[in-house]
Amino acid sequence: MIRRRDFIKLLGGAATAWPLAARAQRQAIPLVGYLGGATQQASERFVAAFRKGLSETGYVEHQNVTVEYRFGDGHYDRLPALAAELAGRQPAVIYAEGIPSARAVKSLTTTIPIVFAFGEDPVQEGIVDSMNKPSANITGFSHFTNQLIGKRLALLCEIVPQASALAYLTDANNPISEPDAKAARVAAAALGRQLDVMTVANACEVEGAFTTMVQRKIEAVTVDPAPFFLDVREEIISLAAGHRIPAIYDQSLFTQSGGLASYGADRVDAARQAGACAGRILNGAKPAELPVQQATKIEFVINLKTAKALGLDIPPTVVARADEVIE
Repeated sequence: MIRRRDFIKLLGGAATAWPLAARAQRQAIPLVGYLGGATQQASERFVAAFRKGLSETGYVEHQNVTVEYRFGDGHYDRLPALAAELAGRQPAVIYAEGIPSARAVKSLTTTIPIVFAFGEDPVQEGIVDSMNKPSANITGFSHFTNQLIGKRLALLCEIVPQASALAYLTDANNPISEPDAKAARVAAAALGRQLDVMTVANACEVEGAFTTMVQRKIEAVTVDPAPFFLDVREEIISLAAGHRIPAIYDQSLFTQSGGLASYGADRVDAARQAGACAGRILNGAKPAELPVQQATKIEFVINLKTAKALGLDIPPTVVARADEVIE
């Protein structure tokens, strides 16, 4: 028989132990950091895909995993501080969306696992040692979108074969804009086309860039795969239509929104695969044991309704090569 005094002590011990157990349970929920250079709005599809990838490996946000988000809003100079904030939280893994984010996180830690997704060559950019055997704490997914700049220009020339003066619209704030523009110039020269690089630093300058294109008699334009352009895609598509300048983009979201054509890797699927990679690390895998994955799905989409509005008769051979035709 338990005496009253002993019973009270027992209750007191249980009351003390319960909060401790609850705290331990909360602490057992892993924390994932998410760092993106674009705005949260521009990253919505990628965030959703990343969550989907996590769920495929058994992790559901707000249930058994916590995700903390930081976005640079196009101000890439903010990324080092945002990366430091995330690293200071001691997450189980950090996801870096885009190469500026990957560079910011990589410079901070050699112990916290990092998963990335971006369009450049990760070996050439010094992010990993090799594709098959990445660095000790970092791995990810490369969709090589930026390496498809030449192919996009070539397709644009097939869509508008009479175009001799081309423009390349790029983001002045993006650290990789200069090498992208250089690749575009090389590709245009190989195609025997003149290329003007139009650089914009904010949304207010987009309209001015198209006005300049008209003044310079630009006959077609390709838009750099910078995250910023996702935020202003409706304006770009409207200006291209209003000035009757055929344009090609890197993501199908542009053609689905009324753009003429797009050619590029499925970046949404890349984010999903990166989420699944992060989930595998949460389950015990080491980044060094996970080879860097490459995009296998490249999408070429044509919007024939937009082509008709522009008075373009796209060659049937080009249409036949499209993965999707919007009519």
